[in-house]
Amino acid sequence: MNNLTVVTQQFTDRTVITVAGEIDLHTCPVLMDATSVIPPDGKALHLEMSGVSFMDSSGLNLLLQLHLRFLAEGRQLVIAGLQGQPTQVLLLTGAYDVLVPRSADAPNAGAA
Repeated sequence: MNNLTVVTQQFTDRTVITVAGEIDLHTCPVLMDATSVIPPDGKALHLEMSGVSFMDSSGLNLLLQLHLRFLAEGRQLVIAGLQGQPTQVLLLTGAYDVLVPRSADAPNAGAA
C-alpha cells in the first residue's frame, strides 16, 4: 500500500502543505481532504512537493483542480520542490508551464 504524508501549516500570509510519498489514485483523497479545508480567505497556498517520489494522472488532475480553484478565488497557488518523476509528468503533459511559476528554475525538458 502506498503512503502519503501531508502536513499543513498556517501562516499569516499563506498556508503551506508539505507532501511526501506517492500521489496516486489511492492516496489522492488524503491530499484532497487537506486542501478542501483551506478557507477562501485570500491566502496563498504553497504546496511543497520535494518529498513526492511518484505522481500519476490523479495527482496531476488534483493539481490542475487546485490551480483553477485558486485562480477563480484570486489567490496564488505555488508548487515548489518538484523533482524526478512528478516533474516529468508535468513536463510531458504541458502542465508544468501552467502550474510552476516562471521564477522557478525550469528543468531541462529534454532530460531523461
